[in-house]
Amino acid sequence: MCDFSLQSVRSRPAKVGDKLVTRNFGTGTRGFAAADDPGLAVCVMPGTELAFAGEVACLPTGLFGWKTKTINHQTAIFRQVNQDKSAAHHDALEFPDGRTVLLTHLCENQVATVLQLPAQQAIAVEADAQKRVTYVG
Repeated sequence: MCDFSLQSVRSRPAKVGDKLVTRNFGTGTRGFAAADDPGLAVCVMPGTELAFAGEVACLPTGLFGWKTKTINHQTAIFRQVNQDKSAAHHDALEFPDGRTVLLTHLCENQVATVLQLPAQQAIAVEADAQKRVTYVG
């Protein structure tokens, strides 16, 4: 998915093997951009597995936030949070330790690779492919 504030940005759905870069799109949120086209938002479905090129760096938050926070994991699963709030950020990453971080809180220019799409999406793609196959008997 692409967060609500990325709706006015060119976008496409994520594919397995995509190289993504965290980017500030100037719309009030950060998201994933295509590595080869920084103006193209790549929308990730909940359940998508990602691998980062290094440890994940997050912007400082909280009352005494002045130092970048590092998450000592390189893999995450994309999730949607705050869905009951229409004007809140929804795109988040869940890390192996159970911590969930809003995508908009990630520092810019971090590279991630799409490892796997959610099973539900894969099933839908397979069903569409089967509809196109014609039986010749």
